[in-house]
Formats: sequence, C-alpha cells, structure tokens
Amino acid sequence: MTVRCQYRPMSTTLPQTQEPRFAGLLEEARALQPRTTALRRTIHRHPEQGLDLPVTQAAVLAELADLPLAVTTGRGLSSVVAVLEGARPGPTVLLRGDMDALPLQEDTGLDYASEVDGTMHACGHDTHVAMLASAARLLSARRDELAGRVVFMFQPGEEGQHGARIMLDEGLLDAAGPRVGKALAIHITSTLRSGVITCRPGPIMASADTFHVTVTGRGGHGGMPHDAIDPIPPTAAMVGALQTMVARKISVHEPAVVTVAHLKAGTTTNIIPETALMEGTIRTLSEATRALVHKEIRQVCEHVAAAHGCTAEVTVVPGYPVTVNDDTVGPHVLDLATATIGQSYSEPMLDPLMGAEDFSYILNQVPGAMAFLGACPPTVDLATAEANHSNRVLFDDTAMEHGVTLYAAFALDALR
Repeated sequence: MTVRCQYRPMSTTLPQTQEPRFAGLLEEARALQPRTTALRRTIHRHPEQGLDLPVTQAAVLAELADLPLAVTTGRGLSSVVAVLEGARPGPTVLLRGDMDALPLQEDTGLDYASEVDGTMHACGHDTHVAMLASAARLLSARRDELAGRVVFMFQPGEEGQHGARIMLDEGLLDAAGPRVGKALAIHITSTLRSGVITCRPGPIMASADTFHVTVTGRGGHGGMPHDAIDPIPPTAAMVGALQTMVARKISVHEPAVVTVAHLKAGTTTNIIPETALMEGTIRTLSEATRALVHKEIRQVCEHVAAAHGCTAEVTVVPGYPVTVNDDTVGPHVLDLATATIGQSYSEPMLDPLMGAEDFSYILNQVPGAMAFLGACPPTVDLATAEANHSNRVLFDDTAMEHGVTLYAAFALDALR
C-alpha cells in the first residue's frame, strides 16, 4: 500500500498560530505518548484475527476503565463502543479504530514482536487502537469544551470480515442517542514520512470484489485431445480477454483493476481435466464502474468458454464498497492538521488507493473522511520501506502523537 501525496518540506516546529480550542492539543498528545506506546506494544505482542478478539477487547476495556465513558460491547463480535457526553447539547461525531491483525508470521525482530504464531499486526491496527484510546483520554479531560458527544468505535474484523457492517447492524450510529452526524478514521502507513497527515475529497479507496470461474469441458487423454473438450485453453484465453475488456469497455477516466490471481487445473501431465478454475480480484472507484465490470466479466467468460465448446460458471462475490470521503470533510481534515500539527505535516493525497476498507460502510451513511498517517521510521529509507501487510513492516511510534491530535481536533472542531 503506497500512498502518494503532495510533498512539503519537513518542519519540527509547532504551528505558529493556533485557534484557542486547539491550544496545547499536540503537547497533550505528546504527554500521553508513553501510555499510547505501551498500549500499542501490548496489543502488538498479542494480535488476534477476525471478529473474535477477546484479548484485544480486554486491553481496550482496561485502558478506558477510569474515563467518564458509557461503554458497551458487541453481541456478534468483540467490538467496544464508548460514548463521551459533552458538557452541552450538540451533534454526535464518531472516531474509528480497527483492532484486528493479519494471518502472517512476523519477521521484524522487534523486542515487542508478535508472540502468536502466524498472526501479526502488519497493517498497523494496533496503532489505531492505541491512538483512539488516547484520544478518548485527551477528550475526556476536555469534556467541558464539547457541545455534543463523541462515539469511539473500536472495531474487529476489518480485514475482510465486514466488522463495520456488523456494528452498524447492531446500532452503532445510534449508540449515543442522537444519530452520528460526522465520522473520521485514521489509517497508518509505512510508506509516508512519519507524522504526515494526508487526505482527499471523493474516492480514497477502492471497492474490492472477487470473481470465481469454473470452466467445464470433457476430460480425456492428453495424447488424444480431439476426443476430449479441454477447459484449459479457454481459461487461459480468458486471462487476456479480461484485460482487453478493461481496456475497451471501461472509460480511461474510471479506474478499474481486474487481476487474475489463481489458476488451477489438472492432476498430472497426460490427463485433460474436466474442469479448470480461475479466480481473482476486482477493484473500482465508482459503483457504476463496479456494476459494469461485474457484468462484463460474466459475458467475457461465458462467451469465451462457449467458443471452445465449454461452459463457464461465473460467481462474483461482493466485498467492500468504494470508500468515498465527503467533499467538504476530506479537505477540512487537512485544515485541521495544518492548524494543530503544522502545514509541513498536512499534505493533499494525489491519488486514491486501490486497496479497500470497510469504513466505507460508515461513509455510505455518514459524512466523513478517512485520512492516512505516515509512520516510516526515520532510520528507514522511505524509497525502500516495507509496505503495510509485509511481514517486515515497521511503524514509527512517535507518529501516533499526530494521530491522537487529529482525532481530538476533529471532535473539538465538530462539537464547538
């Protein structure tokens, strides 16, 4: 996952002018940094996958226990929802931090590396949890400044299990009473300079669907293909035909990716199999293009198979929708970063990512934004830094100060 943004020279100074409601915010986040780092490393040592994260949930509950929050846990997953009531009436904002890890063996050599075989926080969700917990602590101390309420969303199951959708079904947006009116998620990335916040309006991450094609012919002897109907040639032809479909059916102004990632057929060298399997991923940045690609994949595969005397069974499995930032909230996130952290750490994101996020379910219902936080360690060359999802990825802990600051600034700004 490589994030491209507009480069600005680095500065180590605080913003020269701060609005009164943001005064001292970055310094308060820095004061919490030992606590933020300790929680992050605890969770990093004990990663959990999927929707059931009892150890992570317990760590979050313990961290929030002394704060003035109304806390509930999920029924169908190990989520934590904490509500902070402000001193005065007002709207409701939501801040999200995902909690789950990946099926990966860690090879970083860190002294707080994963102690769970085959599971690693390689996407930085441990930092998201720690930043959100510290933002809850910071905002609790500033409760008298809030006109409204903050919903802190600690979410399992982002890595493909639709955890956000399940939390929505369990009443997340109404957890505080008055419905959530604005939302923010921050995602850390190892491929940006540490501490940089980047965001954009409109699509910021792609939809992600999978396709599965079974081509059926008639098996036979490898030396006598004329007595069989070989499913392998049409399957091979589909690989190229799908790329031609993208180039000729999809507008060049509407990005679409169709990647064939898995082919399987046969058992040995002298047998023509009866079936062949092809699978892959579909990524788009608009729902209209998404629907068109789904339709065209079916048409291409069925017709290519028919041309070879075979049949094709095509299944498209919908995944996460396009993640679309609000046209106003997206740019305003950068304004908040400039006001609290400094202009050199606030960089417009040039291009959407073709990765996917289930925060898209939230943004389909609530105006809001996803932002990225750079965390490439200063000892690592940015050009060769291991990316998110690598077994060797590293994140700079100090970047979390900026994440905590942005979470808090977003709430303070919305609830003034």
